[in-house]
Amino acid sequence: MQPNEGRANMALISGIVAVATIGGLLFGYDSGAINGTEAGLTKTFDLSVGGLGFTVASLLIGCAIGAFSAGALADRIGRRAVMRIAAFVFVIAAIVQGLAHSHLEFLIARIAGGLAVGAASVLSPAYISEVAPANIRGRMTTVQQIMIISGITAAFVVNYVFQQSAGQDSTAVLALGLEAWRWMFLAQAIPAAVFLVALFFIPESPRFLVSKGRHDEAGGVLGRLFGEVVVKAKIEEIRASFAADHRPRLRDVLVPTGKKGFLGVRPIVWVGIMLAVFQQLVGINVIFYYGSTLWKLAGVSESAALERNIISGLVSIAACLVTIGVIDKIGRKPLLLIGSAGMAVALFVMVYAFSQGSLDLAGNLQLTKSMGLVAVIAANLYVIFFNVSWGPVMWVMLGEMFPNQIRGSALAVAGLFQWVANFGITVSFPIMATSLGLTISYTFYAVCAVISFFLVGRFIEETKGKELEEMEG
Repeated sequence: MQPNEGRANMALISGIVAVATIGGLLFGYDSGAINGTEAGLTKTFDLSVGGLGFTVASLLIGCAIGAFSAGALADRIGRRAVMRIAAFVFVIAAIVQGLAHSHLEFLIARIAGGLAVGAASVLSPAYISEVAPANIRGRMTTVQQIMIISGITAAFVVNYVFQQSAGQDSTAVLALGLEAWRWMFLAQAIPAAVFLVALFFIPESPRFLVSKGRHDEAGGVLGRLFGEVVVKAKIEEIRASFAADHRPRLRDVLVPTGKKGFLGVRPIVWVGIMLAVFQQLVGINVIFYYGSTLWKLAGVSESAALERNIISGLVSIAACLVTIGVIDKIGRKPLLLIGSAGMAVALFVMVYAFSQGSLDLAGNLQLTKSMGLVAVIAANLYVIFFNVSWGPVMWVMLGEMFPNQIRGSALAVAGLFQWVANFGITVSFPIMATSLGLTISYTFYAVCAVISFFLVGRFIEETKGKELEEMEG
């Protein structure tokens, strides 16, 4: 049975989406906040190049653990409860990072912040998918990607303000005797605190409540969301999607007895892993973390790089707005196919531009201004294609594609692979670029984009307009 969409309480649903996606804002903000703090971290904690790299990447270690733990924990105590814990941990982690007196303190806090980010990254889209009507679920979940990019852009803006106040030096002392780089981390506590408080004003997922046998509470939430007329039928529909003999658990991702699955894992879980991993293998974080290098190759001054990052963030938000307008009309699969094809072409253009360059005496790639401009235009087209497709659609799919019985557990597994892939791509790029060169490195990402096109065509099933209770796997 489809809920009566005409009676859906859009004010409440929009409010829930606005609160849940603050988790995405924190995800993006923490990813972007590290930019501009490297000099301060290096000087304060006397870090080597390798030490700085590990310090920056340590967030991703926490993210992987947080994403893996959150799904199973959310099946036990609830989606909202775990997001509250994540928000509280993030507040504390932001404050400790800003005030840390030792490198060890900072690392522990950064990993703890990663735990919170990882948890929010998988639970926010799952929670939204479990409360939004099927006919607008895609556009509601896409808001998550907009908030991620908004968080990144907000971090760039805040860091830029602190940097300008400190006279271009993040190690300069600002208010309360604290250096600018410390304020860049402390500022993260503000959106985290807003997230924590706001989570006390939204209801728990009705599908979680049904899974725990709390039918009266679930009925109250469903009545507020869709009207009392659909409550009884909807509860029965949700109940039927859960196995009667046990509650959701992590091992539900394994194939049932008597059925086949690669390495004993359900096929739908492998599809989720594929989406999560290839979102990273196409190289988005390389473009993000090392985009300023491309701007400099195009003749843009280093001092203007942060401003260009802000512009790129605004372009990315605009691309996601396009997705909101079309995802529930043309579907998820077509957007993924368009994105894979567009990213592949853009990346191969970048490969061509890099192949026309030469190395200076220090071994750095030098491009003519025209080829540098080609590379930058291609990079920004790549970012647009990514944010129209794989950026938001991967989160939409992970939040809705799994059956109710395994959603939390499958999200845990897919989230773990997503963050591990993120870590691998981020850490490996400097090594690849140094030993293999940019041409070969970007060829790898381009080939991955081509492969993703065929994988989507073969394995992705369209979920547009389907109720979560119709999902199979």
